Amino acid sequence: MRARPITWGRSFAVALDHGEDFFTALGDFCQDHEIRSAHIPTLIGGFRTAQLVGSCRPLADPEAPLWEEVTVESLEVLGGGTLAWDPDTGRLAPHVHITAGLKAASAEGRTSHLLGAEVQFINELVIQEITDPVLIRRRDPGLYGVPLLGFGDGTGPGGC
Repeated sequence: MRARPITWGRSFAVALDHGEDFFTALGDFCQDHEIRSAHIPTLIGGFRTAQLVGSCRPLADPEAPLWEEVTVESLEVLGGGTLAWDPDTGRLAPHVHITAGLKAASAEGRTSHLLGAEVQFINELVIQEITDPVLIRRRDPGLYGVPLLGFGDGTGPGGC
């Protein structure tokens, strides 16, 4: 386990509008406000379509990460995540999970890692900036290349 005390920065209420690409809008917001480390304690809203980590066939290795995706449509979502900086790519590396009800399937649920989505009507987020420690995300080659959260103090996975 790795842990650090957090120093909070600014807090924002963010509304993503109908038709926006979720991750593009999130990235633009973070760039505009110079945010590299943050926490999304909650997001709610709708997605026209979303790509989630998932498969429709048995897993070859249940211990390995799944890199496949499924697309779902017309869903209501509740989720959260972290925003960290990937120093290897020089880009924001969001890690967002959602629980979603599929509107056309009696709100049948899905829960998974969000890979992409298009906002339907609105998506509301709270973003809490973390000013210390700097959150970074780097792929761990010894753990299937999974991008892991680290702290920019040089310790633990992802340390720089």
